[in-house]
Amino acid sequence: MAVVKDSRIAARLPEDQAALIRTAAEAEGTTVTAFMVNAAVTRAQDVLADQRVFLLDDATWASFQATLDRPVSPKPRLAALFTEEPVFE
Repeated sequence: MAVVKDSRIAARLPEDQAALIRTAAEAEGTTVTAFMVNAAVTRAQDVLADQRVFLLDDATWASFQATLDRPVSPKPRLAALFTEEPVFE
C-alpha cells in the first residue's frame, strides 16, 4: 500500500546550498525531495533521541540505579498538594 503524502514543507535557501543538495542527491542516486526528506527525518530523530536517550558509563549507571532503588522518603508538601482541589477542574 502506498504512503499518502498530504503534507508539504518548503524552504528558501541560497543557490550554493541548493546546488550542494542537488549534487549530493545525484551522488546517492535519488531525487532532491527524497534526499531532503531523508536528511530532515534523520536529523529530527537524532534531536528527539537526545532528549530521551542518554548513555552512562558503568560507574554512573550503578549510581543511577542505586538512586532509583533507594527507599522512598516521605514528602509532606507533595502529599498536601494531593489533598487540594485541582486548579484546572
